[in-house]
Amino acid sequence: MENGMKKARIAVLVSGGGTNLQALIDAEKHGELGNGQITLVVASKPGVYALERASMNGIASKVLARRDYADIAAYSKALADTLEAAEIDLVVLAGFLTIIDEQVYERFPNRILNVHPALIPSFCGKGYYGLHVHEAALEKGVKVSGATVHIVTPECDAGPIVLQKAVEVREDDTPETLQRRIMEEAEWKILPRAVQLFCDGKITVKDNKVYIKGA
Repeated sequence: MENGMKKARIAVLVSGGGTNLQALIDAEKHGELGNGQITLVVASKPGVYALERASMNGIASKVLARRDYADIAAYSKALADTLEAAEIDLVVLAGFLTIIDEQVYERFPNRILNVHPALIPSFCGKGYYGLHVHEAALEKGVKVSGATVHIVTPECDAGPIVLQKAVEVREDDTPETLQRRIMEEAEWKILPRAVQLFCDGKITVKDNKVYIKGA
């Protein structure tokens, strides 16, 4: 930035294709991550397409395969060590499906963001991931669903909410069509926006609530 302010270094954690990673890469190219810069992609398994996306865009990447570690504690320590060694300021979970423990949260307090494909507190918590979220929403017959970006805490999907965006549910939706619409209309918009707000120092957390400067 012109004022010589140090860029906020972002690590994106992935387990699959990396569509949300791509949304963040595109946002950075368009100057929409504010003072943020993606400097590392960490994958929980080798060979996922998200690693290709990182490579094509000149972003350093690392594979930390869960199967290479004895337990969640050993994996979490290795992940936290990797993030600290890379001097990461903000961690973004973008379809990261590997369980991590409090070691990561304690070393990056209020510095981990996750995007969830529903309007929390609906359809969230243990077992609600991927298509399961949209199956549950359609089963309930909700008229709107959407996406939520929240700060990650040890309790699943319970951290302070940063941004939410509603998306219409149509009567002929399948879990797949609803998933796609929520990604396109909500996730890919509010995740880069939340990252920008964080990197520009606009987010304050107090009493488990997020306050956005200038909102």
